[in-house]
Amino acid sequence: MIVEDNLLAKLDSEIDSDTLHRVKYQLNNLAPPDIAHQLEIAPPKHRQVLWGLIDPELSGAVIQDLSDEIQSEFLTQMDGAEVAQLTEGLDVDDVVDILQQLPERVIPDVLKAMSMQDRQRVETVLTYHEDTAGGLMDTEVITVRPDITVDVVLRYLRRFEEIPSTTDNLFVVSRNDTFLGNLSIGKLLTSTSTTTVREVMNTEVKAINVNLIDSEVATRFQRYDLISAPVVDEHNRLLGRITIDDVVDVIVEDADHSLLAMAGLSDTEDTFSSITRTAPRRAVWLGVNLLTAIFASSAISLFEQTLDQVVALAILMPIVASMGGVAGSQTLTVVIRGMALGQVETGNLNWLLSKEFAVGALNGLLYAIVIGVIVSLWFGNPVMAVIIGLAMAINLMAAALTGTILPVVLRALHIDPALAGSVILTTITDIVGFVSFLGLAAVFLI
Repeated sequence: MIVEDNLLAKLDSEIDSDTLHRVKYQLNNLAPPDIAHQLEIAPPKHRQVLWGLIDPELSGAVIQDLSDEIQSEFLTQMDGAEVAQLTEGLDVDDVVDILQQLPERVIPDVLKAMSMQDRQRVETVLTYHEDTAGGLMDTEVITVRPDITVDVVLRYLRRFEEIPSTTDNLFVVSRNDTFLGNLSIGKLLTSTSTTTVREVMNTEVKAINVNLIDSEVATRFQRYDLISAPVVDEHNRLLGRITIDDVVDVIVEDADHSLLAMAGLSDTEDTFSSITRTAPRRAVWLGVNLLTAIFASSAISLFEQTLDQVVALAILMPIVASMGGVAGSQTLTVVIRGMALGQVETGNLNWLLSKEFAVGALNGLLYAIVIGVIVSLWFGNPVMAVIIGLAMAINLMAAALTGTILPVVLRALHIDPALAGSVILTTITDIVGFVSFLGLAAVFLI
């Protein structure tokens, strides 16, 4: 978008009052998500300038579209009254997301500055963990009784100035708020006025328990093509609803987490964060990787005499380890994805393990022949060709087994497979590759 590109270009040039006025005009004529995008792609010095140019009535809608780290960057500069004013008019779930970026000592001040109704709604959601259905839900819902007519429901809805966004269903409840079913807007509009809600409501709806983890909530939305879903407690009392926009956020966050965790990075990593923030975060995981690399190298040192006598081994050794690492990463990625989608269970784990081992064995045989031919022509040594071929086959099968079993074991130990899996896998495939290759060489060449 040309207008968006021009904003940062103007800030990169000499800033004067006319330039700021033009940038402010262009910025505030964008939709809130586009304004948030401008803040996301701006370096820190520009980000603060842009934030100061946003009209106050837009700032609340903008901040809810920012990443957690950038939200926190702006929110920590505000007092409780400013945050309360910023969140005025936002959905309860969005307000809660914003409050969770604040230091705990500030939250009471924000709640105190809210209206009684808003404070009660926010406090209800804050009692649940942010990664559960309760932490995602919006308590602003429209409920109806099953014994009233469609005409009464329509007259009731006309009393609202506006209905909550993404409303595709009304929730049917009993007098004690027990959830009974959904009344779709489509059914409401196409039914005769004398029809009762009980006659047209959907009682097959599966409500979401308030303590269900957010990834499972996302899976249900994907499986049943939901736009919204009711949230209930253990007694089936209606507490709120979750809408598709909240679920999209969960899916994006999980994807970010999986991608960044593979490199040992936090899912709140800001592309344009300062050097002093970025360097220490990356240094920690680099240190962990260094320790595993030293551990793998110690396996090589066991065959120092073998390497001294056959120099070609040092040339060929990285090939075996590299192939094992790639094969293992392929399996690991597939299994972690299957676990995230709820597809990998105890009942199908043995089949998956057998399948991945078979794939590793077939590819191991294929590339054992390929590398064997290449090494035989390269060094003119058939024995060396057989050794590296066998080592290649062994490592690819070991990689397949490790890539399948490792994430299951890590999850059982309550360790994030996406974060720790790749480092452990690489260490194992390196060690198996080095030991198998150099061990066979020590037996047959020395």
